[in-house]
Amino acid sequence: MTQPTYTEHHPRWLRQRISTYWWLGKWAYTKFILRELSSLSVAWFVGYLLVMVRRIGESEASYRAFLERATHPVLLTLDVIAFLFIVFHALTWFAVAPQAIVAHVGKKRVAPAVIAVSHYAAWIVVSALVAWLLLRR
Repeated sequence: MTQPTYTEHHPRWLRQRISTYWWLGKWAYTKFILRELSSLSVAWFVGYLLVMVRRIGESEASYRAFLERATHPVLLTLDVIAFLFIVFHALTWFAVAPQAIVAHVGKKRVAPAVIAVSHYAAWIVVSALVAWLLLRR
């Protein structure tokens, strides 16, 4: 029987190999990774908005060209996917918010359900306000 060889300064690591796709093993891990990846959707919309504002500042023709490019099926598909990721991010974040926020009224702790419902209510109110601002004529 041969003895294993070790170097003086580099001992062998006793780590199990973990698959790159470890997060697919449980739905909770998958949700976490998808929520983290949804930040790319936020970055996409921020960049998209900044380009749109720049085109508005340049000229009407530039803005119209931007709007025409925005109707390309690839961009529309990307926008829909990004929107779905952002909605997923909001829903999952609001679900964990009661665990992250400990609010008190006087000496009494606010129930987690109240915190969650208040987040959803604020989301609905802000969405309705934005829709009203965008759709009024």
